[in-house]
Amino acid sequence: MAQRIVIDPVTRIEGHAKISIYIDDAGNVSDAEFHVVEFRGFEKFCEGRPYSEMPGITPRICGICPVSHLLAAAKAGDAIMAVNIPPAADKLRRLMNLGQIIQSHALSFFHLSAPDFLLGWDTPQAKRNVFGLIASNADLARAGIRLRQFGQEIIQTLGGQKIHPAWAVPGGVRSALTEEGRTRIRAWLPEAYATTKTALELFKKVLETHKKEAQIYGNFPSLFMGLVDADGGWEHHGGKLRFTDSSGSIIADQLEPQKYYEYIGEAVQPSSYLKSPYYSPLGFPDGMYRVGPLARLNVSQQMGTAKADAELKKFKKLTRGRSAVTSSFHYHYARLIEILTSIERVEAYMDDAELMSDELRADAGINSLRGVGVSEAPRGTLFHDYTVDRDGLLKKVNLIVATGQNNLAMNQTVAQIAKQYVRGNKILEPMLNRVEHGIRCYDPCLSCSTHAVGQMALHVKLIGPDGTVLDEVTRD
Repeated sequence: MAQRIVIDPVTRIEGHAKISIYIDDAGNVSDAEFHVVEFRGFEKFCEGRPYSEMPGITPRICGICPVSHLLAAAKAGDAIMAVNIPPAADKLRRLMNLGQIIQSHALSFFHLSAPDFLLGWDTPQAKRNVFGLIASNADLARAGIRLRQFGQEIIQTLGGQKIHPAWAVPGGVRSALTEEGRTRIRAWLPEAYATTKTALELFKKVLETHKKEAQIYGNFPSLFMGLVDADGGWEHHGGKLRFTDSSGSIIADQLEPQKYYEYIGEAVQPSSYLKSPYYSPLGFPDGMYRVGPLARLNVSQQMGTAKADAELKKFKKLTRGRSAVTSSFHYHYARLIEILTSIERVEAYMDDAELMSDELRADAGINSLRGVGVSEAPRGTLFHDYTVDRDGLLKKVNLIVATGQNNLAMNQTVAQIAKQYVRGNKILEPMLNRVEHGIRCYDPCLSCSTHAVGQMALHVKLIGPDGTVLDEVTRD
């Protein structure tokens, strides 16, 4: 009978989950699983609501990435109305999405993950957090907070509030960028560039001192998926889907995002409420793929902005250009490059007069009984799929979020790390933290994936084959 270690909950992620680590009789890890154990289903209770309400309902799934659901829901509404939204509205949506990428990536890098690789894996848990980071390097911690604030400033400037802005609607957006708003955003740009440069220089030093982590923290072959533009460049709110493999080869390209169901299947596993999407031509589980910053950089040939393109070349050289970057530890590096290109794009938009246009909405009735909205959320590709009746009332809702699409990869990651660090019948907190960090690499948002609610304490038991409690750890 195998022994089992349970980490419940995983800390410093958005939402609540647990990890089970299985130990064989020799004291070695045989397997590991990532479980999402809480559930409240937006997909069901949205049924019967008008599709036009979805940009107001679905952002409430999560307070970290409400903008992602706002924009995907609005795009699904566009499809039901069968309209092309005005160019100014598309640019404004893109600008808000860039703000969302900046604020979310800054939170992930500086506050959720940096305490591990900057303070040290073995630092006492009471100090290995954002407060410990403030004590160790107050200027860096403050800069990270300010960078996130810049992204939130963009969201608030456009939508009127930082969280749950009632702004994007089917057919367009409610309001344009003002001159006052443009002035405020421009004033932030020098500081945002400086902080991102500091973070990139810092993380490159981390890569020199954490070569072992880069080798074993989710480093395995998989497919990668993300949106690209017509030239194969980085895209975040349009374009088509591309799948590449771990050699860097393109296996499917320019796929219609609205027809995702033709090449993405969804599996259900009994150990988790989190669905496990897969690339259906390869079947389950061989069709495992990753999404998010690492995937987007792997599928993209260029970032489309000067500074980020220079960084992408360095990123691609991590494997000497012969294959994809397969280590999930490099999600952190990819996030910083995406912050950089987002800042560059925000700067370019500040010179675009069309963002202050008053032509912001297209109007139409129900012209299609199914609409799919697809956008790149910070954590990866987000799908909102709505089926309605002739009155526009929702009959079926399907949400495929980034965390679900990374589910199979997260399971493999925690198993890979656990096999390296977990030995015998004694639970060591730094060991647990290393396993947890494998999940933090993906920056999962469990509220989005299964709409979790509530808080749990950490209680880990190591149980031997005969049922004896070999060790026990409690974390308040």
